[in-house]
Amino acid sequence: MSLAFEKRKTVSKTALVVTPILSFIVSLVLTGILLLAFKANPLTTYAAMFKGAFGSGRAFTETLVKAIPLMLTGLGVALAFKLKFWNIGAEGQLTLAGVAASWVAIYWSPWMPEPLLLPAVILVGAAAGALWAGVPALLKTSLKVDETLVTLMLNYVAILFSTHLYYGPWRDPKGYGFPGTELFPKAAWFPRIAGRAHIGLYFALIAAVVLWFVLQRTRWGFELKVIGSSPKAARYQGISVERNIVLAVLLSGALCGLAGVGEVAGISRRLQQGLSLGYGYTAIIVAWMAQLNPLAIPFVAVLMGALLVGGDQVQMVMGLPSSMGILMQGMMLFPLLAGSLFTEYRIKRVGGRVARQSAEGAA
Repeated sequence: MSLAFEKRKTVSKTALVVTPILSFIVSLVLTGILLLAFKANPLTTYAAMFKGAFGSGRAFTETLVKAIPLMLTGLGVALAFKLKFWNIGAEGQLTLAGVAASWVAIYWSPWMPEPLLLPAVILVGAAAGALWAGVPALLKTSLKVDETLVTLMLNYVAILFSTHLYYGPWRDPKGYGFPGTELFPKAAWFPRIAGRAHIGLYFALIAAVVLWFVLQRTRWGFELKVIGSSPKAARYQGISVERNIVLAVLLSGALCGLAGVGEVAGISRRLQQGLSLGYGYTAIIVAWMAQLNPLAIPFVAVLMGALLVGGDQVQMVMGLPSSMGILMQGMMLFPLLAGSLFTEYRIKRVGGRVARQSAEGAA
């Protein structure tokens, strides 16, 4: 007797819930083994990380600061992944949106009425993220160019372009030589909720609910599901595959762009070094851990934000590298990818009488 994987006729709802939980537990065990190798007590380390992320009001708001861009980029990545469009370019879309938002805040403010400035910052930033994502979408649908490579390479283009601006033509002449633009006018600032946490949190939560409703309760959402499952079946049903892919990826880029707007208008309030911190790449982990479910993404994003903030606490309290939080993210991804196999497949016993009968018949 032996074991084999058999594809499920329907996705296991139980596995969708259990897999992320078990993956998280396995990642804690694996990280604990690694901590022991560093001669650190895993329980003490986890307690220090939890305290650093949630132990006070200020700590929690800093966790939200990390979670907000992860929510928005996670939603954008999840939407694209639903279509089997592998958008690895959230980092570039976030960065270019930050550049566009900074351009509006700095260069439109002298002539634009103050009440219109912040809406313009948001709209132009989101549009920039959408257009940056639209490039690989058009190449994919028109020329069959692989989107994984294109979205990845466009990240570097956006990041280097941003670096050129705040080191060069957009550098603040009153900044004492430090890279970065001048401070945005207050009319272009995101209002803050608590600490440095800003209204981008509201945008992310509303976007999660709206995206879930669109995917679960609308005709367009049904069309996107069909395209993600089988483009051939979608064409057979008269669904425009190319048009829907472009529209969905534009929306994906706009969500990632909102994350970039929040970073420049809500956190730094200028364009400067530190805009590209890897949120777009971490968003991939967030999306997969949430099983591409928009309603689960905010919770997973808070968990990832806690790991990033708690990682800094580990460095100060335990004397471990601050990269421990990033390492734990990777530790979570691998068990999740392995465990996600059980959402589409089940283990089946092969052998016994059936195997013997098959062997005898072949003989």
